[in-house]
Amino acid sequence: MVRRRTALIGTGALAAVVAVTGTAVAVSRSGPAVHEQMLRVPVGAEPSGAAVSLDATLYTPDSRTPAPAVLLAHGFGGSKYELDSDARDLARRGYVVLTYTARGFGVSGGDIHLDAPGYEIADARRMVDLLADRPEVLKDGQGDPRVGVAGGSYGGALTLLLAATDPRVDAIAPQITWNDLRQALFPQFAVAGAAGPPASPAALTPADGPGVFKRMWAGVFFSPSGSPAVAGLSGSVGPTGSAATVSGTPVPAVDRSGGVTGSAARGSGETGPAIDRSGNSTASGATGSGLGATGPASCGRFAPDVCAAYQQVATTGRPTPQILDLLWQSSPARLIDRIHAPTLLAQGEADSLFPLSEGDANARGIAANGTPVKVVWEGGGHDGGLDETDRLRSLTLAWFDHYLKRDGTPVDTRFEVTVPSAALSAQDTRPAAVVRAAPGEPGVSSPGPVPTTTLPLTGRPQVISAPAGGSPAAVTSLPGVGAQLSALSRSGAGLGLSAMPGQVATFQTASLGTGLGVVGSSRVTLHVAASAPDATLFVQLYDVAADGSAVLPMALVSPVHLDGLTPAGRDVTVTLPAVVRDVAAGHRLRLAVSTTDQAYALPADPRTYRISLADDPALTVPLVATTTLAGGGLSDLLPWALGLLGLVLAVGAGAAVAGRRRQRADAPEPELAEFPLVIRGLGKAYGDGFRAVSDLSLTVRPGWVLGLLGPNGAGKTTTLRMAMGLIRPSEGEIRVFGHRVTPGAAVLSRVGSFVEGPGFLPHVSGLENLRLFWAATGRPAGQAHLEEALEVAGLGEDVHRRVKTYSQGMRQRLAIAQAMLGLPDLLLLDEPTNGLDPPQIREMRDVLARYAATGRTVVVSSHLLAEVEQTCSHVVVMHGGRLVAQGPVAELVGAATSLVVDVDDPVRAADVAGKLPGARQVEITGTGLVLQLVGTPRSQLVRALVEAGLQVDRVAPRHGLEEAFLALVGQEG
Repeated sequence: MVRRRTALIGTGALAAVVAVTGTAVAVSRSGPAVHEQMLRVPVGAEPSGAAVSLDATLYTPDSRTPAPAVLLAHGFGGSKYELDSDARDLARRGYVVLTYTARGFGVSGGDIHLDAPGYEIADARRMVDLLADRPEVLKDGQGDPRVGVAGGSYGGALTLLLAATDPRVDAIAPQITWNDLRQALFPQFAVAGAAGPPASPAALTPADGPGVFKRMWAGVFFSPSGSPAVAGLSGSVGPTGSAATVSGTPVPAVDRSGGVTGSAARGSGETGPAIDRSGNSTASGATGSGLGATGPASCGRFAPDVCAAYQQVATTGRPTPQILDLLWQSSPARLIDRIHAPTLLAQGEADSLFPLSEGDANARGIAANGTPVKVVWEGGGHDGGLDETDRLRSLTLAWFDHYLKRDGTPVDTRFEVTVPSAALSAQDTRPAAVVRAAPGEPGVSSPGPVPTTTLPLTGRPQVISAPAGGSPAAVTSLPGVGAQLSALSRSGAGLGLSAMPGQVATFQTASLGTGLGVVGSSRVTLHVAASAPDATLFVQLYDVAADGSAVLPMALVSPVHLDGLTPAGRDVTVTLPAVVRDVAAGHRLRLAVSTTDQAYALPADPRTYRISLADDPALTVPLVATTTLAGGGLSDLLPWALGLLGLVLAVGAGAAVAGRRRQRADAPEPELAEFPLVIRGLGKAYGDGFRAVSDLSLTVRPGWVLGLLGPNGAGKTTTLRMAMGLIRPSEGEIRVFGHRVTPGAAVLSRVGSFVEGPGFLPHVSGLENLRLFWAATGRPAGQAHLEEALEVAGLGEDVHRRVKTYSQGMRQRLAIAQAMLGLPDLLLLDEPTNGLDPPQIREMRDVLARYAATGRTVVVSSHLLAEVEQTCSHVVVMHGGRLVAQGPVAELVGAATSLVVDVDDPVRAADVAGKLPGARQVEITGTGLVLQLVGTPRSQLVRALVEAGLQVDRVAPRHGLEEAFLALVGQEG
């Protein structure tokens, strides 16, 4: 459901991107002009009777010949505008394309009903009606447009449900979506009945009853920062074009299941309700479609029944039958046998929200009808992973060309999987991938069952505990970063944070004599006894190297909820997460059973469990014979690509040695994993001989607010730019959480920065700039923490104004908010208070202190010494590109040598003091003088003043960062 950029169709000037022996071959082309029309489409009313209309755009090619149509659906929290580039590219390729913002999002009216048939799916059928009325669209019959539908996540489920309820849909391409929303949000990986051979590689038949509540993922959608109340306000800026209102007959109001409950007339020529900037309807008759209009403010624009269901589950951790029925109504599984549109189904291997088992269930259900199905297990997903956008776009385009344009090209129904590089390091979370294929997916597009192998397991019975309230809890999958967690786990031995001591039972195989290619879900039968009548467990399967380091592939686990347990216990068969992984010879597989996982709802009372292997202690592992893809079906390009590859190999032979050395140098250092920033021997020299930084070394610890001080030209900004990977150092290195910083390094996703002034799109609002920036990261909208960032900006209603109208101070505040998007672990700010007035500077000081109090780290470059003194816990002083001093602010201030001297004759006292060796910066004040002593005892000053006949009333140190700073660099400038 979460908003995620999915690969729908090619963009820009790419006609095709084909994997040829590991090399991407791009064929460029130019296309005809595209015409677009902005539409306001009336759809079914809300239960309150409030009329609803949706924001849509129609793209048509520059051709008078009717063309097939494609309907594009966006992800959760998104809008039609994120589909603009895909829509334009499709139109250039000769398709009529319709995009729209779903109800409850952006400037469309209505509430969010989670793809309910009576609301969002009925809305989609209305869009097909619209296409049927357009003369530009090719028809297969009266009122029957030739149309394909594509969408990811939230839009993917809509694609499936629409195809199941509207026979006019001719082809679909859903991605990373759910089959049964009950299983997706309450996963149960205990298998029903006796364990037989799997019907398909990721087949799962859950035991009766709901599983374990996916608490953290659900919180992403309903939390103030992740709910559509913030993240869903898309669409304030988009393509320009003529506006039009869709004419139509009265649109009936519908209940959740699709039944007609009334009528909300929308006559021809109506313009629809007015929409304010927040997405609320302001015109009469649309009061039910606004933000929070029909439910508690904490649920944003969710429908009241959905909001109430979440609040009940969030409180108890268990669903009621009514809640399960609500989720079932929004599940493609309910109608999967009605889908007859040829289906290209892509599911993410890096996905703890909708894992491969959900896609597998969709594929089996559709194929059972005799419908053509192609299944792709891609290396990405809701948890990040690999970016295979271009490949998926090419596959989608080929699918639509075959079934919509009917261009005569052969249809490709091979089962494709992505095998991440086995040499993936903790630093590189976007490695090169190997794409492999089988003629079809066993049990789906080719005969089953799935071939398997059996590996004996060993391990004694073990008693493990579940602490009260589930705290402390293990950490496996975090929404949006599961793939990164998996990569980071490679650097150490044991199980790390994915299993807490005393909470985990482990069993393992012997070392493998030969390598093993795992494709799908492994299975195991355990014996579970408990001190309570029920159990909540998390079963994991690790790849353990010969050195003992263990990797949890994609950080995926199998939640299990068992009822009716006794102290004697019972056997339970568990399906492990479906993965694609090459397990090397000499490695072992380790099975772990844990009692906690912070991503899920856990029992409040303490328990103990006794876990042992069943009478047949073996792990059943699925094996699907695949071959590496070469040419992607374009065999005519293969000889050319092989020739190019040979040239590349010849040229790169010498570079390979240097590359291996560089890889060793770039390897993460586990001992530095807790340090946000470590700089060692850093230097930067430019081609003209100027040296900006020389031999800089420092270590920054978590929770610090570090002030980076120095006069102009000290090297502060250069250092920050090197820390961001924006420029390369001449010597030395920078490591962030143990990973070496290089341009584009994956670890930089944990760093927020604002260096050398803000850069924004001037013609759009501040809010839209923030949303566009976050969308460009490819991370889920719920992780942006947009509300906190806006609070930091403090722009109020001005956040909706175009940035070109902003003052310098407003731009500065917006830039700081942008740096804080995602709440990064390390924040680098270059002169963040430039342009801010004193109240704003004071507010910024409080924000940074609170930010560091969470355990995160802030590095601030500034000239405002007084502010640094009040804000920072530690200081680094630079001068001439070199480190002059570093340490806690209190120690540095305490080292200052400024003295305040109260005397009866300040002028004579200044003359006497100025003749002392070591006296610096002697200044006369109203009651005496201020000076610095370097290497001269204070007693010598007092003796000289008294011997001169002066009456000395007071001699006291005057501590301050300014004095310390000037003492260090003032005489050298």
